[in-house]
Amino acid sequence: MPAGTANELRLAARIVEVSALRRTPAGIPVASCVLAHASRQIEAGVAREVSLELSAMAIGDLAQVLAGVSPGTQVSVSGFMAAKSARSRMPILHLNVIEFMEGN
Repeated sequence: MPAGTANELRLAARIVEVSALRRTPAGIPVASCVLAHASRQIEAGVAREVSLELSAMAIGDLAQVLAGVSPGTQVSVSGFMAAKSARSRMPILHLNVIEFMEGN
């Protein structure tokens, strides 16, 4: 892979909230959500508790899947990071894969 092109994020998370399915002017389905993650990670040889919330979105068929997910559902997701919009440089995860964890 050429230098500077890697942009993939994988995360085990819980769905906190899901927006209603909407459509672009071209009719393409879009859904957004907030993901919450908590885990123990090793940093500089020391274990630490980490937690975060991250905005994510899905487009197309995956948006229809996301819009039907209930808050509290545990998922494993992957996708790429991008700016939320031309006006907002805040990051948002564009989902490519949503896998439902055991026990849902």
